Amino acid sequence: MSPRFAQTFHKAPAERGHAISQVNVMVSPATSSYDAAKHRKASMTDSAHPPTKSAQHSVSERIRTRIQQAKRRFNANDNIAEFIEPGELEALLDEVAGKMQGVLESLVIDTENDHNTHDTARRVAKMYLNEVFDGRYVTAPPVTEFPNASGLNELMIVGPITIRSACSHHFCPIMGRLWIGILPNEHSNLIGLSKYSRLAEWVMRRPQIQEEAITQIADLLMSKVTPDGLAVVMQADHFCMHWRGVKDTSAKMMNSVMRGSFLKDATLRREFLSLINLKD
Repeated sequence: MSPRFAQTFHKAPAERGHAISQVNVMVSPATSSYDAAKHRKASMTDSAHPPTKSAQHSVSERIRTRIQQAKRRFNANDNIAEFIEPGELEALLDEVAGKMQGVLESLVIDTENDHNTHDTARRVAKMYLNEVFDGRYVTAPPVTEFPNASGLNELMIVGPITIRSACSHHFCPIMGRLWIGILPNEHSNLIGLSKYSRLAEWVMRRPQIQEEAITQIADLLMSKVTPDGLAVVMQADHFCMHWRGVKDTSAKMMNSVMRGSFLKDATLRREFLSLINLKD
């Protein structure tokens, strides 16, 4: 009998009332050597063909790792464009589409047979990355700056500027208006009129809460224009309140940020607030 399948049988003592068969299986040394060689060959093959970069980490993990190594924040309303390498935004769109497909499946939606939702996962991914949240993934729009050659120092108001965003709590729409007041000085940079809208849009096209959004806009404008004073007023409808929860469709949120002269000079502040028309 081959040693590999050698068996020994022992009959139990008679007083136990029954027979028990004991089986001992022996594995030949030749078989063990074969398995070990096979394992070594597989290890050598794996070493010769290591996993590709994309197989090791998803694109979102690679971007996140760069941000963490730079010790930077990446909250919902932060811009992370500087950490995204060429070609990665397209790969990130594919990743988001795949995960959105999983969300639809978990919602028990038959995307294979429902023609309305067949391509919904990719449409949503494109909407988030290329439209409503692209303020996170692209750099700030170029801004044309002009010297204040005439030494302008009177109040200028831009608005109402239409704003659109989504609340970072429920991803429900925020729709509203924005007014900007500038008190320049001789050293201020005067930017093109449309750039106020473009800069505000860049900030708002991220998951936001209104209290933080208006502060981000004010900080950005102060750095671009360097005026003596800046005033920003925002009024918006929040669909996380209109569409769900309390379902109050008439309530709006309004807030303001005052910097420099607008904060110190009550007369200037009143002039600005009286000139902007907040009525619908």
